[in-house]
Amino acid sequence: MTDRLISAAASALSENPGLNAHYSDEGVTTFEDINIGIAVATEAGLTVPVIHGVPSMSLPDIAQRRREVVEKARARKLGMADISAGTFTISNLGMLGIDRFDAIINVPKVAILAVASTRQPYVMRDGQPEWRPIAELTLTCDHRAVDGSMGAVFLKRLKELIEGPIPTP
Repeated sequence: MTDRLISAAASALSENPGLNAHYSDEGVTTFEDINIGIAVATEAGLTVPVIHGVPSMSLPDIAQRRREVVEKARARKLGMADISAGTFTISNLGMLGIDRFDAIINVPKVAILAVASTRQPYVMRDGQPEWRPIAELTLTCDHRAVDGSMGAVFLKRLKELIEGPIPTP
């Protein structure tokens, strides 16, 4: 699920570049490159390794790179290149059974996506009852750079991408 979220977030960021940015006293800097940091819990605390150039990667490539940086993080072997140039962060606590949380932005980034656990409730869809996988996503934005409307447009697009067909390589 995390790999699909990384891919979908990169696509949504390419359409909503205001969230693929940093904020400083000098203003907002948006980036063409989309480099997604993923929050990783380690014995030494939280660290955020970065997957660089996500839009050019296939889903299997994203999965492989994510595994590599998570292993390096937990082994305390991350280099500067592994933690530099992140433009957006995803924090996924779903695997811990967390139903909802708010993530704290990694400054200077302007947004972070919190991903909770996926549940299978019985819901109505198009007038028909069915079991559906549902996860709560929360976007935290720095309102000096991103307003609620911009965040909502990003989340709407992310939802469409996640609920759509899985991209083929």
